[in-house]
Amino acid sequence: MPLPHRVVIAVFPDVDLLDVTGPAEVFALANRQAAGRAGYEVRLAGPTVGEVRTSAGVRLVTDLSFEEVGGRVDTLLVPGAVDMTDAGPVARLDDTVVDWVRRTAPHARRVASVCVGAHVLAAAGLLDGRTATTHWSTAAQLAADHPEVTVDPDPIFVRTDRGRLWTGAGISACLDLALALVAEDQGEQAALAVARQLVMYLKRQGGQSQFSVPLSRPAATRRDIDDLRLWIADHLGEDLSAAALAARMCLSERHFARVFRQETGTSPAAYVEAARVEVARRLLETTDAPLDAVAAASGLGSPETLHRAIRRQLATTPAAYRRRFRTTGTGRPATAPTAGTG
Repeated sequence: MPLPHRVVIAVFPDVDLLDVTGPAEVFALANRQAAGRAGYEVRLAGPTVGEVRTSAGVRLVTDLSFEEVGGRVDTLLVPGAVDMTDAGPVARLDDTVVDWVRRTAPHARRVASVCVGAHVLAAAGLLDGRTATTHWSTAAQLAADHPEVTVDPDPIFVRTDRGRLWTGAGISACLDLALALVAEDQGEQAALAVARQLVMYLKRQGGQSQFSVPLSRPAATRRDIDDLRLWIADHLGEDLSAAALAARMCLSERHFARVFRQETGTSPAAYVEAARVEVARRLLETTDAPLDAVAAASGLGSPETLHRAIRRQLATTPAAYRRRFRTTGTGRPATAPTAGTG
């Protein structure tokens, strides 16, 4: 019988609790779905064996000290910790943790950071010359501290070095990252089964933004504009021209455009295009649908419009985006647009 996949999660004082327990729960549910087949063996490792107080005040108990890990590590998972300052959260670095990660990573088949754990990987020299993500609130710090790392604050997670290095965004995105690891190990259907057990609305893919289009804009002071934004997300295949939206709001087109920009910081046309591109991204990530089907399902209409919108919003092409973020093994067709997710 094959050996279980050995996951070692670094634990240290004030570590973010969900960064540890979220992925651990995903792996545990994957074991339940595996029904007797070799699954995951999860171990918590810290500077010493014993209790570790997390940022939430909840205490975890490590299984191993860093020096006891040794041997085979299939996945090394590195969460993070932050210090709150007047200027906002600042990623905390512990020299003991950084040094252990630097020494352990070369012997691990796969290394992944969760949230601000990317700062640890960067400090250990593992992200030099690579693209990485982290929680949006510390992305500027990561870029400033490590100019040799290309920091992309937008994706849910980034996979690089031929799948050996992963960096994930913050908080609930730890679940998306762990599900992607399960998908790589056991297939997309296994990961989707775990997502259903977690009652997750949607298993988000790596290229998806940390914020959906509605959440990426500040809440409007006018309730009718917020309602319209939600309506747009549910009707991306319809006529969403400024004239049509103004008529729906019972406003003149000029007045509507002025109010919409004042409330959202963007024009109606730009907002609608961003919402449609979000759906197109998800279809490019999760289906093998041809570009004309993706364009139709996202409300963009034609492959030519899809190309222009993807180029404007993401500075790439649909084909290049799919090559980078495609989740293998689904083969699902494109479907009609649905509301965005956060």
